[in-house]
Amino acid sequence: MQTLAITLLTVDTLVMIVLVLLQSGKSAGLSGAISGGAEQLFGKQKARGIDAVLHKATIVTGVLFFVFAFLAAYVLS
Repeated sequence: MQTLAITLLTVDTLVMIVLVLLQSGKSAGLSGAISGGAEQLFGKQKARGIDAVLHKATIVTGVLFFVFAFLAAYVLS
């Protein structure tokens, strides 16, 4: 049971790291700073498609991370 809990926690952690790295940033350096004013003036479209899927998947893996962390702590104690 200990091995299963630690394995699930490790796999979930790796998946969450990959999901966070795949998401696009809020600004893209200098070009994001320049276009930021235009986005405020004209409004920015809400993220659709793959960004929305990655965002929801990151939330799910974050919740699973806490569940698996508590499970691992309970099993190992």
